[in-house]
Amino acid sequence: MDTIKPFYFPTTVTFVDDNSAFLSNLCLQLEPNLAFRLFNSSREALRFVNERPRPGAPRDQIFAPYRDRTDEDEAQQVIAMSVDTVRNQVFDNDRFQAASVVVVDYDMPGLNGLEFCRHIADPAVRKIMLTGKANEHIAVESFNEGIIHRFIRKQDASAISALNRAVRDMQQAYFDNRCRSILDTLVTSEYTFLRDEALVARVRELFDSLGIVEHYLSYSPNGLLMLDSTGKSYLLIVHTNETLRGLREIASVQGAPASFFDALDSGGSLPHFWQTSGYCPADGIAWESYMHPATRFTGQQTYVYAVIPNPPGFDLSHVLSYDRYLEWLDRDMQKT
Repeated sequence: MDTIKPFYFPTTVTFVDDNSAFLSNLCLQLEPNLAFRLFNSSREALRFVNERPRPGAPRDQIFAPYRDRTDEDEAQQVIAMSVDTVRNQVFDNDRFQAASVVVVDYDMPGLNGLEFCRHIADPAVRKIMLTGKANEHIAVESFNEGIIHRFIRKQDASAISALNRAVRDMQQAYFDNRCRSILDTLVTSEYTFLRDEALVARVRELFDSLGIVEHYLSYSPNGLLMLDSTGKSYLLIVHTNETLRGLREIASVQGAPASFFDALDSGGSLPHFWQTSGYCPADGIAWESYMHPATRFTGQQTYVYAVIPNPPGFDLSHVLSYDRYLEWLDRDMQKT
């Protein structure tokens, strides 16, 4: 099933081969805007990979226990998920340095490619092995055992295109692994749109048209905080009929005018009440200034969504953009 990941951002691919000339030639044939590091020492590369930050495992944990005291007679410890922590990964300026994929040659001195893969500490890291004819059977056995996730024959005429395709696929698989528990937790929540394949396809179209390279689950209102490679931000708000009913009920309690409900019911606009935690302000004061053009869409259920450029309420001025990271990475690699 195709899904929208609760969070995704570009990561750094590690290439390991004791042949420096091969690495120098290879990097000229990789996809543009791919962040990568090159190592001709397997031990140095292993130390680098194992020291990288892990997405979804920040200092403030996404999943944390707390004491539920809704029952006055008994407190139960339950696990709570923090959507705020998911979104706050955007403020981590080390996030692009995560090592999501390694591409490693098999035949190397010191640690060979198979030993290298066995010593990677993070099981979520996807492993691609480059192999020659002489050790192809080892790669097949390693793949069948789950030690590596892909293998590519160096001598194949299509090796470079296959490698670029495999790197793309494995970066996605890395985040599938990282996000699986979050998606499972949200399966019966207001975030079920993450698994609606029709809406997933529409969101991917939005990603492509806006040049989105990273996104994060957001709340109040529910949706995604999205950024392009320059750091320009967008907020995707997604409402279902159920969440719209909740919005109407709160607005009614707050004394919103009839004109607000008319605009909401039309499906042509949605509010982003960023100064009042997503809720209609008392007496519906100046509600028009919070409204944004919206689109009605039908998938497994009916949605109304809006895309807000440079959304207010997010202080993203100090967020490192992917373009700036690539510039820093180029300078850093030139030093070595």
